[in-house]
Amino acid sequence: MASTSNRTGGGSFYGGAAPYRSRDGLSTRPVGSSDEIQLRIDPMLADLDDEISGLRSQVKQLRNVAQEIGSEAKFQKDFLDQLQMTMIKAQAGVKNNIRKLNKSIIKHGSNHIVHVVLFALFCFFVVYMWSKVSRR
Repeated sequence: MASTSNRTGGGSFYGGAAPYRSRDGLSTRPVGSSDEIQLRIDPMLADLDDEISGLRSQVKQLRNVAQEIGSEAKFQKDFLDQLQMTMIKAQAGVKNNIRKLNKSIIKHGSNHIVHVVLFALFCFFVVYMWSKVSRR
């Protein structure tokens, strides 16, 4: 029995999967619910046992794929949780360092002002002495 495929581009009745016809005696029919696929089996052209075993193997494959997807989703969720905790710790560290820097600026800021005032007095003294020397 030759296997023919009748792919029509992913109908909405099949959850985004393309409907197919695996053999001449087995075909799919659209139904009202997207969770169901009804099969019409023509007993004259198809071997029911072969179709059932084929469907069972496909169900096993889909179950394995679903387990892989679940484990990958769990891994990515754990990774994102760790990343979020790292970001929270980094934000707390930056906030703490900014607080320390602000305290240091406040503490040493007065020294900075003293240095600016002393520099201004020195410049004023140099200009004053230069003006006294240049008059003579």
